[in-house]
Parts: sequence; C-alpha cells; structure tokens
Amino acid sequence: MKKLLLSLSVATLCTLPLAAQSAAYKEAAVSGGGSITGKVKFAGKDESAKSYTISKDNDVCGNGSREIDFVRVKDGHLLDSVVYLDKVKEGKAFPAEVADATVTQKGCEFSPFLQVMRNENNLVAVNKDPVLHNIHTYELLTGSYTGPKKTQSNVSQPEPNTVTKQVALKKGPAMKIECDAHDFMHGFVFVAQNPYFAVVQEDGSFTIDNVPPGKYTIKAWHGLLKNQKGTVEVAANGTATVDFTFK
Repeated sequence: MKKLLLSLSVATLCTLPLAAQSAAYKEAAVSGGGSITGKVKFAGKDESAKSYTISKDNDVCGNGSREIDFVRVKDGHLLDSVVYLDKVKEGKAFPAEVADATVTQKGCEFSPFLQVMRNENNLVAVNKDPVLHNIHTYELLTGSYTGPKKTQSNVSQPEPNTVTKQVALKKGPAMKIECDAHDFMHGFVFVAQNPYFAVVQEDGSFTIDNVPPGKYTIKAWHGLLKNQKGTVEVAANGTATVDFTFK
C-alpha cells in the first residue's frame, strides 16, 4: 500500500503546472518599502565590437559584415546589464509590461538585443524575414554565455512565422538567443524570478524600489562578463547604495 500511495503522489505531482511544483513568487502589500540605488561600472579594456561575415541570404541579411558590441561601455559605465535581488519570495507586484517577451527577426537581426521577461511565461519569436531562421535559446547556467549553458528551445522558423515557447529556467538568470542558420544573429533575455530588478540606464545607474525591509543578496548580470554579487540591507523607508565594477 505504501508503494501505491507513493506512486500516486509522484504521478499527481507530475500533472501539476510547473508554477505549482516550484516555490512561486507571492505578490503582497509592502510595508515600509525602501530603495536600492547605485551604478554599474566597467574597469577592464573596452574591446572592439565582434565582426561577423554575412555569408548567406544576402538579399535579406545585407552584405559585408555585422558588428556586434557584446560589451557596451559608455563613460566608464557598463550597459546591457541588469541588477537584481536573489531569492526574494514575497513583495511588490510584477510590472504589467514584464510578462511575455517578443523577439523579432527582421533583416536577419534579433530585436531587441536585450529584454526582460518573467520566468514561466512565454517567449514569442516572430520571423518577419522571407528566409528560414532557426531560433535557439540557451539557459545560461552561470549567467555568462562563455560559461556552461543548456538548450531551452530549438525551433526552425520558416518564412514568415511565429513560434511561442514557455520559458522555465531552473538555475540560470538569463538566456542567450542565437540563430542556427545565421551565426551573426545574437540576443539576450534576462528572465526575472521576482520583480526586484533594474536594467542599467545609459549613465550606469539603477534603482530598485519598494523593497521590503531586510538583508538581501544582490547581483549584477551581464551576458558576457562574470557576474557580480554582494549583500545589501534595506531599512524601512530608507535608501541603500550599492555599486558594482566589472572587468
């Protein structure tokens, strides 16, 4: 009988939605919420953009080369990065605009290059080109695409076509997007587990607001560079400051 009950329990668990199997983030009223501000800086060598030869479908993709600046630096600040609080289980509501993500393929280019979506929501891939694309997404297990990664989805997209896939990351904070048909197409999606994140602005600044008072692990993510982390304590109705420096 014990074996039967165990089998039934496992079978029942497997039929539950993914969100029900994991510890889902809970939206609740925040009392005495504070803020975290800071800047993300870059102290390394600002390398040139990587150049890719446009070697096929030139009538759609263009000619010559495609330059992609994976590490964008402006006035000593690192762009295309996200600062977030790790493992927050309860707090403010997700912004309405942070739900599904849509990546458009036009002119053999992913747009936008970087965006944010909520975990366990959908990635909508839209092919607007009259050529075949193959959208391949990878979960970046340590945050950087130079480190270990795991295929999240791999779908062929005939001309023109829309594909929708649920994104449910288990370990990594983000995904890399590539096209297996065109090696010069690249993009990133930060996948938020909670709403306490901020995309770094052009001046390197960020603000995370309405944070419940307490002590947190705070991380800074970039798709190519080694991610940074620290701790921060937020007082009721207070403002804490944290800066990060990438190299």
